[in-house]
Amino acid sequence: MSTNVPQIQWSNGSPVLPSEQDILVGVQADINAAFGGGVNSGLTTPQGQIAQTETAIIGDKNSEIAYISNQVNPSMASGIWQDAIGYIYFLTRIQAAGTVVSCNCVGAVGTVIPEGAVAKDTSGYLYSSTAEATIPATGIITVQFQNQTTGAIACNIGALSIIYTAVAGWDTVTNPTAGALGNDVESRQAFEARRSASVAANSLNSVQSIYGALAALSNVIDVFVIDNPTGSALSYGITNYSIASHAMCVSVAGGTAATIGETIWNKKPPGCGYAGNTTTTVYDTNYSPAVGYTVTWLTPTSTPTYFVIQLVNNALLPANIIQLTQDAVIESFNGLDGLGAAVGIAQTTYSGRYYANINAINSNVNVKEVYLTNGYNNSVVATSFVVGQYYTIKALGSTTQAQWNTAAGTVGATYVVGSTFLCVAAGVGTGTALAYFLLVQYGIDQLPTLAASNVTVSLI
Repeated sequence: MSTNVPQIQWSNGSPVLPSEQDILVGVQADINAAFGGGVNSGLTTPQGQIAQTETAIIGDKNSEIAYISNQVNPSMASGIWQDAIGYIYFLTRIQAAGTVVSCNCVGAVGTVIPEGAVAKDTSGYLYSSTAEATIPATGIITVQFQNQTTGAIACNIGALSIIYTAVAGWDTVTNPTAGALGNDVESRQAFEARRSASVAANSLNSVQSIYGALAALSNVIDVFVIDNPTGSALSYGITNYSIASHAMCVSVAGGTAATIGETIWNKKPPGCGYAGNTTTTVYDTNYSPAVGYTVTWLTPTSTPTYFVIQLVNNALLPANIIQLTQDAVIESFNGLDGLGAAVGIAQTTYSGRYYANINAINSNVNVKEVYLTNGYNNSVVATSFVVGQYYTIKALGSTTQAQWNTAAGTVGATYVVGSTFLCVAAGVGTGTALAYFLLVQYGIDQLPTLAASNVTVSLI
C-alpha cells in the first residue's frame, strides 16, 4: 500500500524531517484517494479534522525518531542515554549536594573547630564544617560549612548563626555572605560540561585527571585546577592569586577534607608543590608504618555578586515582578534555568546570560539593561565616575553633600548607602561608590554567590 506522506530522509546518517505542511498535503491526498476523489479538502470539514489529527500524530512520531537519533550526540543526549555516554569515561551522574557557605567563627585563640562541627541556620537546616580549623591570634577564622540537606536551599546573609555542636572556646558563628547553592541530581548541561572536562579522570599526573576525580566526589559543588610549571611564582587570575614555582593550586568548594586530600594525592605528579589555605594528612599504607604526606588545597571564599536590573515599565507586568526577576536571575546564576552552567570558581559571567530567563517570566517583560559586579573592589572615587555607568553608593564620605550628577539629580543628603544611580555628567564626590559592569570575573580563590537582596530591580 502506497502513501503520499513524505518520509524521513537520512542524510549522512542524520534524519531530515519533512515539514508538517508537506505531511498534511500528503495525508489529504491519501484521504482523497481512499474515497475515490472529489473529497472537500477544507480543514473545518470532518475529513479535514481527521487529516490534521493524523498529521499531528505523524509529526510527533517523526520528532521522537529525531530525538532518539540525537541521543548518541553528547551535546544533545539526556537521561539514560547521557548516562551511557558517561559510562564510556567511567563517569556517573553526580547526586544531590548541599549548599556551601563561608562563615566567620569567633572564639578563643587556639580553639580547634573539628571537621564535621555543626551549625544551624534560622530555618532549622544543619550545616557541617568541611575541614578542621584552628582559631588564630585574631580570634576569628573563616570556615566552610555545607548543608546536610541536599538541594538548592538558600542560606541568606546572617542566617547561619547558631552553634549546634558545642565546642569549648568556639563562641559565635555567622555568614557574612550568602551561600553557594547546592544542587539536585546533576543536570544534563552540568553532566555534559563535566564529561567534556573530565575525559582524563582515569589518568594520573595531569591537571585534567585531578579535576575529573575531584568533580566526581560526593558533595563537591565546584572545582578549578591549575599548575605553575615555571621556575618563578605566578599571579593568577583577576585576584592575582600567588602560586609558587613548580606548584599546583586546586580550588574546591564542598566535599570533605579527607576525601579531597586523598584524591589530590592519588592523582598529582610526584614532587609537585601546593598552593592554598587548607591542609590534611594523607597516609601511604603501602608501607609499615604508613608514610604521611601533607596535602594542601584552596578553599575559596564566598564572594557576593550584585545586580542592577532595569525593566521597561508596563501596566501589565505581574504585581510581584521584582521578586520574579530576582528569582530568575538567581536561577540563571546557579545554572538551574536549563540555559547554561552555574557561575563558578575562576569564571566570567556576562550580563547577556540573564536576559532570556528574565524575559521568559511573562510576555509583557522586556529587559532594558543588566549590570553586575562582584564586590567593593571595583569602587571608584570623585571624578573617576564614567558618564552612562551605573553605581551604587558604598559610603558618602566625611560629608553627605557629594556632587555626583545623576539622572535623579545631585547625590547628596537624600541618598543613602546602597542607593544606585546613573552618572549623567562628570562631577566631584567626597565618597566612594560601587561600579557595575556588563561582565564580572572571579578569581581562583572566589566562590561566586548571589542573594535576592543583592538583585536591585527598577521599572523604567
